[in-house]
Amino acid sequence: MTIDNWIPLLVVGSSLIPGLLIFALAESRVRLRTTLNLAGALLKLALVATMLWGVAQGHQYQVQLAFLPGLELGLRVGPLALLFLTLSSLLWLVTTIYAIGYLEGSPHRSRFFGFFSLCVTATVGIAMAADLLTFLLFYELLTLATYPLVVHRGTEVARRAGLVYLAFTIGGGALMLLGIVWLYTLAGSLEFRPGGFVAGLDQTHRTSLILIFVLLIAGLGVKAALIPLHAWLPRAMVAPAPVSALLHAVAVVKAGAFGIMRVVYEVFGVELAADLGVTGPLALLAAATILYGSARALFQDDLKRRLAFSTVSQVAYIVLGVAIASPIATVGGLVHLVHQGLMKITLFFCAGNLAETLGIHRVSEMSGVARRMPCTLVAFTVAAFGMIGVPPVAGFITKWYLGLGALEAGQHWVLLVLALSSLLNAAYFLPILHAAWFREPPSTWPEERVFGRRETARALLWPPLITAAAALLAGLLASLPFSPLEWVGLIAEREFVRP
Repeated sequence: MTIDNWIPLLVVGSSLIPGLLIFALAESRVRLRTTLNLAGALLKLALVATMLWGVAQGHQYQVQLAFLPGLELGLRVGPLALLFLTLSSLLWLVTTIYAIGYLEGSPHRSRFFGFFSLCVTATVGIAMAADLLTFLLFYELLTLATYPLVVHRGTEVARRAGLVYLAFTIGGGALMLLGIVWLYTLAGSLEFRPGGFVAGLDQTHRTSLILIFVLLIAGLGVKAALIPLHAWLPRAMVAPAPVSALLHAVAVVKAGAFGIMRVVYEVFGVELAADLGVTGPLALLAAATILYGSARALFQDDLKRRLAFSTVSQVAYIVLGVAIASPIATVGGLVHLVHQGLMKITLFFCAGNLAETLGIHRVSEMSGVARRMPCTLVAFTVAAFGMIGVPPVAGFITKWYLGLGALEAGQHWVLLVLALSSLLNAAYFLPILHAAWFREPPSTWPEERVFGRRETARALLWPPLITAAAALLAGLLASLPFSPLEWVGLIAEREFVRP
């Protein structure tokens, strides 16, 4: 194999090997554990940067490994995989720095960071999967790696949340496996291809293809938190803040949405999916999820739980963009993969700062908190405005392109969904901001920790400031060649949009 064949394996190994080494470390080996964490994250980022340059120069990064007679496991890196890889690698580095600060002095850190690294290993494998079978293997590894993170605190509530998480995600994996085996018996292939690989099947298989599509979307819809398969996500908020950030912005929900995108565009092909009549129901399901998640968020006093229902709503924008099946809507949905990640990780970092520094866990406890932690609240405010869709933050770009795509496809009802969702977003974010910035603070906070003159520890403060700035710049600089929007437009043109 050439060096280009080895690089995808090295990307997987850059988090797998440090993770396995971290499991063996004693709790007292803080410096070595931190070194392994940061070295793995930086190496992965360097490898992804190498592939970014290489793909631009025409290099092909692909490796095939024998698995079963007639079946191979494959990793392949194209523009779409690189988008997800770059997002995951950048946010993993930021989350690692945050987690090191957040878990300082906590028990079981080697176990936490070991599974943390395995979680990212699974995520990059999902991004680079060249076929459905490889995708499924990493998808299930993601389930197994994230379960210990959800139950990390070891409380009875955490264990119950973990059982719910396992029940949903393993059930979703079983549905996917059934759909994949059935599809292989019909198509004789599982390899992702632009335009899909089942489009040429005889029309006598029409009913089977519809049922296979339902099985695959149901399996992926668990992690994407589409209703009614979303119930695990609010319960998983019992996990520590770095895990919540990982679940919502980098790994689990993004894996589900990314998988739905690949099924529609690279398994079935958008033309066949539309001909089978499955894109319309998928769009309606995404729209219902958007409105349901936003409505439920309104009534949550627990801050992380409010953000969790916000995620249920926001990830469905990605699915909606795919299901509308218009080129412009595709761009809107795909770019939200990046935009939602930047905004949501900022919000969870800020929620973690409030909990770790002041003991604030509820919306009702946030009166005047901006006077005590102004930088954290500036980052929270930027991300919240982005979620609402206020220009020029990145979330506005998503909703603008989804709206244009809906008009292009003649799906005018989507505009009503976007408008209602934005109003609901404002209704559950603006009261938080009003209380934080304009109400009088209490005489004492629930559980205050003092960090000298700083509002909180540096490792907790810088990550949300960086990601909030990135969310703002992604909107302000959207028209520049290196922006996520321009990158996504190129991907859509090359891989998804067909004459």
